[in-house]
Parts: sequence; structure tokens; C-alpha cells
Amino acid sequence: MTLQQRRDLAFLVLAGIFLGTMGMLNILGLTRFLQLGSIGSWPIVVAVGALPYPVTFLCTDLISELWGEQKAGQLVWVGLALNGWIVLILWLGGVLPGLAGAPETTFFEVRRLAFGAVGASMVAYLAAQFTDVRLFHFWKRFSGGRALWLRNNGSTLVSQLVDTSAVVLISHYANHVLPLHPGEPVLPQLAGFIASGYLFKAVAALADTLPFYLLVGWLRRWLDVPGEGAELAP
Repeated sequence: MTLQQRRDLAFLVLAGIFLGTMGMLNILGLTRFLQLGSIGSWPIVVAVGALPYPVTFLCTDLISELWGEQKAGQLVWVGLALNGWIVLILWLGGVLPGLAGAPETTFFEVRRLAFGAVGASMVAYLAAQFTDVRLFHFWKRFSGGRALWLRNNGSTLVSQLVDTSAVVLISHYANHVLPLHPGEPVLPQLAGFIASGYLFKAVAALADTLPFYLLVGWLRRWLDVPGEGAELAP
């Protein structure tokens, strides 16, 4: 395999994981909420669609590190187009005539929840992913191409807070699809969803620091990227 083939393959795999994960989380979205333990009397509740989401930031950080800000930005825009494609298919599936007598309840419930998730995630996605890419390169310039941990965590921890807050607030105020307890104050419940989601994503972001270091080191050797902080030509 030639050097260029290795570089093309690596980018294809990272972009494929990123886009596949985006499609999966937008379909799964808010179809189920998981309780991943508790802190005292505070339950840690996470939507099932959030489980694979930290992987997308690892992919964009790797692409940012090795291919640069332009390639990472292009991938973010392709991901937005993917969101639009998902919305289009879900919409078509709902407006076209169905087979008489065939059960449709499951599809329309998934469609309703997915519309709520995709609508919220499209706004949150753009804000969070571009925040991640911009902050990653800010910290890269600030550190002179050193301190991988700083740009990896410094970008992801902030962008995850942007993403989680936007998804929760838009899902509730625009689509009303969060499982809130009636009769209880809304804002503390929304704050709980934001805190739970961010805690999960922050732990995942910190946990991916070692894999990020290992993957950057291995990919730099395999793709023949010279020098710490160097990037492949676009």
C-alpha cells in the first residue's frame, strides 16, 4: 500500500466513523433514557443517542491534528448535510402512503422522537463541532504544537458543554420531547439533564486522552507526518 493510499484510508475510516456515529445517534436520539448511576439523590440520566457521541470529537480532533482545520471543517459541514438527509427520509417515510393493515406505530414514534432529536442536534452540532475545531487549533497555536492533552481536552470539554446545553434546551422548548415529571419545576429538571449529559461526556473526553495520544503517535508514523504539530497538506 502506497503512502497516499494509507493517508486516504486513514481519513476515510475516521470520516466514516464520524458520519456513521452521527447518523446512529440521530436515529437513536431520545428513544430511550438510561440511568448510569447516581450521585447521592441525583440520578445520572443520559439519552441513548449520547452514548457514541464522544467518539465524534475524538475523530475531529484526530483529523484536526493530522489534516488541519480546513479538513475538519469540511467534515463538519458534510455531517450537517447528513443530518438533513436523515430528516428528508424520515419526512418522506411519514408522508408517503403506507401498506394497508401494516403496523406503523413504531415508525411514527421513532420519527417523532428523531425529529425532536435531529432538530435540536443540528443546531447543537454546528455550534459544538465548530467550537471544538476552532478551540483545538487555538490551543495548538498557543502551545506551539505541543501539549496534545491541552488541545484535546481544552477543546472537547468546552464544546461538549455547548452541545449538551443546546440539545437539552432545544429538545424541551422547541419540541417538548424530554421525559419531564409533571407538577415539578421545569428548570431544575433541565439543569439535571444538562449536568448528567455533560458529566458523561466530560468523563468520556478525559478517558480518550490516552487513546488520542496513542493514535496520534501511531498515525504520524504510519502516515509519515513529520514533526510534532505538523499537518498533512490539504
